[in-house]
Amino acid sequence: MSRQSEITPEGLKKLEEEIEYLSTVRRREVADRIKEARDFGDISENAEYDDAKNEQAQLEAQIVQLEERLRRSTVVEEGTAEKGEVAFGSIVHIKDQDSGDSRKFQIVGSTEADLAGGKLSSESPIGAALIGGKVNQIVTIPAPRGPEKKFKITKIEAA
Repeated sequence: MSRQSEITPEGLKKLEEEIEYLSTVRRREVADRIKEARDFGDISENAEYDDAKNEQAQLEAQIVQLEERLRRSTVVEEGTAEKGEVAFGSIVHIKDQDSGDSRKFQIVGSTEADLAGGKLSSESPIGAALIGGKVNQIVTIPAPRGPEKKFKITKIEAA
């Protein structure tokens, strides 16, 4: 049995848009490729046809996977925690207590996480430690290798 996963309203919109794009535009493009390859004649030894059919199978599997993720998603509106606390959907500014480096992340569900894009999973060690935190609080995160990391919450914003 698959478990529910939290998603922001923005993440839900992106997921729905991706499903719509794949279900309409990409399906049509692949169907056109299959038709074009069929027009070459004998499909028993037609590499273009085989490639297009394989692409179609991959596309359909991707659509099914995204639709399943959508079914398992629970939209969490921002601001569900007490004001002034890091909550799901919050944008949180943190400062590494060792290096002094500052970073900004939005706390999102695991399916939306994109560290390079500034989206941190609420289920990650850092994300989980930040949830419920307040400005000027120092959170400690155990590191897989080496000493634990300490981060100071410097600012919390609504998304």
